[in-house]
Amino acid sequence: MPSSPEPVLHWFLPTGGDGRDPGGVTAVQGRSAAATRRGADLGYLAQVARAAEQAGFARLLTPVGLGCVDPWVLTSAVAAVTERIGFLVAFRAGLAQPTLIAQQADTFRRLFGDRIALNVVTGGDPVEQRAYGDHLPKDERYVRTGELMRVVRELLDGSAVTLHGRHVRVEDARLAAPSVGTPVPLYFGGASAEAEEVAAHHAEVQLLWGEPPAAVAERVARVRAGAARAGRSLRFGIRLHVIARDTSAEAWQEADRILAGFDPEAVRASQERFARMDSTGQARMTALHGGSAESLTVAPNLWAGIGLVREGAGTALVGSHDEVAQRLFEYGRAGIDEFVLSGYPHLEEAYRVGEEVAPRLRALTGALTGATAGEVAA
Repeated sequence: MPSSPEPVLHWFLPTGGDGRDPGGVTAVQGRSAAATRRGADLGYLAQVARAAEQAGFARLLTPVGLGCVDPWVLTSAVAAVTERIGFLVAFRAGLAQPTLIAQQADTFRRLFGDRIALNVVTGGDPVEQRAYGDHLPKDERYVRTGELMRVVRELLDGSAVTLHGRHVRVEDARLAAPSVGTPVPLYFGGASAEAEEVAAHHAEVQLLWGEPPAAVAERVARVRAGAARAGRSLRFGIRLHVIARDTSAEAWQEADRILAGFDPEAVRASQERFARMDSTGQARMTALHGGSAESLTVAPNLWAGIGLVREGAGTALVGSHDEVAQRLFEYGRAGIDEFVLSGYPHLEEAYRVGEEVAPRLRALTGALTGATAGEVAA
């Protein structure tokens, strides 16, 4: 069961560009890929942010990597043209020292209030890591991530920190007059045993990608038990795309349209790139479809088609608004507290999901809470 009866919904800020398709498309029905792409410029991303804010989402996840713009610069600009929505700012562990990261987060908090959370990314593509100048093997990257998260957490909480770790070494680190208010939560993803150990000891929220609910429940139970052994508790979030329409038939028609637009060469190149990665999470996403478009429905309303061309989160909930809300509710029953959702294009779909799916999910959760309260009263 989730730790909070009220589900927390976040949206995704497409800082690598946006459009009606996830990418890797050719001309379909008279449209070219270039004609349907929307660049990651401030004007458009601010539109997406304001739509998500108006639709009631709590935070915007900004990715990090060579394929997108820098999240710190971008979110600072977008925060200035929004009022309430928070930002889940991803950063790649090891590319900056933890004292600087804490200083950046604290500056953001000072300028925009308690609107920032951090998404700590260890990195799962050795080629991309080397492009950034990082040559550590996977197991050592996780050691470094854990050390970094410890330092960032303590600095943001106002402590002075000295740590002589295996990879992180700081002496008498501290923030000048930190704006200590609501703690800046640390979100963290990863599916390997090393990642789950880091999450159990250092994360406030463990993020998962959209696997079938039974697999999610198994992972939640395992990480929760690890946290309990460390004397901690944490929340869980899940990253999913959404294709929701008034009817199930309309939603699946849209999924079929997206699939028909994939360039076979783009699928082949994407799968080759995913295979070189040392990310356990990416391997689990790939295993859902095996690189083939033949059997993509891997659980009720859970479609793995997006993972044919998109790295990372590669599954979408496809169905009517009621069906998608029901599936999200089931993930909540499996232990998920927070949902990081997205849809193509992110501007229009922020309104659709926020106005159609979110109220249905809250109604389901409210009905469960009311029933539970009635049982207690009885």
